[in-house]
Amino acid sequence: MKHDRQKPDASHRSSQGFTLVEIMVVVVIIGLLAAIAIPAFQRVRTRSQVSSFTNDLRIASQAFETFAMENGTWPSDGSSAIPNTMDGYLSLSKFSESTPLGGQWDWDFGQFGVTAGLSVLSPTANSTTMTLVDASIDDGDLTTGDFRSRSGGYILVLEN
Repeated sequence: MKHDRQKPDASHRSSQGFTLVEIMVVVVIIGLLAAIAIPAFQRVRTRSQVSSFTNDLRIASQAFETFAMENGTWPSDGSSAIPNTMDGYLSLSKFSESTPLGGQWDWDFGQFGVTAGLSVLSPTANSTTMTLVDASIDDGDLTTGDFRSRSGGYILVLEN
């Protein structure tokens, strides 16, 4: 007895997996979504860091101004850090850590051509990011105004 084996025709073929074309289409779509999302995420992250840095800068500058009003003078410039005399005006532990944009906080009294200024030394943020900081505080130009570049970092001028 002969068994007739019929060849399966294309319309009865079972689909047990994805074709290579379908997989490639999915990979391309995921790649396009990633190409759109990653730069947007980086912009949001940068804006968040700028906002956090700007907020910390305002908190510290208000603390130094309060110190100056209560004591009749600015704190002296002793080292590349926030002076211990600011204890009680400012959270020294927070301002002894790295800034949201990298680098260290520094108090400058009689330095860089200004009477009093709050600096960030050696930030890891690029000049484009620091220009965003300047635009949120000042004039968007790091060579002029109250927030500007200085050797080794940037300074917020509290008194010229």
